Amino acid sequence: MNLRAVKAIYRFEMARTARTLMQSIVSPVISTSLYFVVFGSAIGSRITEIEGVSYGAFIVPGLIMLTLLTQSVMNASFGIYFPRFVGTIYELLSAPISFFEIVLGYVGAAATKSIILGVIILATAGFFVPLEIQHPVWMVTFLILTAVTFSLLGFIIGIWADGFEKLQIIPLLVITPLTFLGGSFYAINVLPPVWQTISLFNPVVYLVSGFRWSFYGVSDVPIGISVAATMAFLAICLVVIWWIFRTGYRLKN
Repeated sequence: MNLRAVKAIYRFEMARTARTLMQSIVSPVISTSLYFVVFGSAIGSRITEIEGVSYGAFIVPGLIMLTLLTQSVMNASFGIYFPRFVGTIYELLSAPISFFEIVLGYVGAAATKSIILGVIILATAGFFVPLEIQHPVWMVTFLILTAVTFSLLGFIIGIWADGFEKLQIIPLLVITPLTFLGGSFYAINVLPPVWQTISLFNPVVYLVSGFRWSFYGVSDVPIGISVAATMAFLAICLVVIWWIFRTGYRLKN
């Protein structure tokens, strides 16, 4: 493996984050803090607790997951789209670097940014509500798996998109609504039976449920199903990326 090439791509992407610190780190943290203030104060005053957990603490995993999903997709998609836009992608494709090393550099950087954001938001949440992490190993596992999986999805979107507008379509019109409807701010069992069944077709439900279980030991679906759904989505993304580099889709024309 060409570790020097992977390191060069990784450091370049991380340096771009440092140059846009306000947009990459500060802005998402402030936005999430506002969610704590609005939902924790306005709604939390009317809903004391859900499944034995105070409402303010209950929404913490969902808010972290909301930021993690959107930022992973956006960071990874822009990271690979910009070289395509300016034409430097051909230098990468002609260099002695395998597609695995290219993906490792870009996806690794995007996942790292998202994990840093998730940790900062977790620390920030401690100033608003009392936190409890019953399964810290599983919490870190879900954090890393989700960041890597959705960074891979963002990489695919960055290859697929042929304009800056398309980079925003999936995060804003698909990922964010699915996260809001995936139990980030409520438990699935409070919904009518029909909507509970419909919610189970939302893949984000399994991510949020598993992540919340690592905090409080409560979940909407069994933890084994959450892990299996996450791994299945990860495998699908890997297969799609393999196909992209195998066929040269939107890379060689």
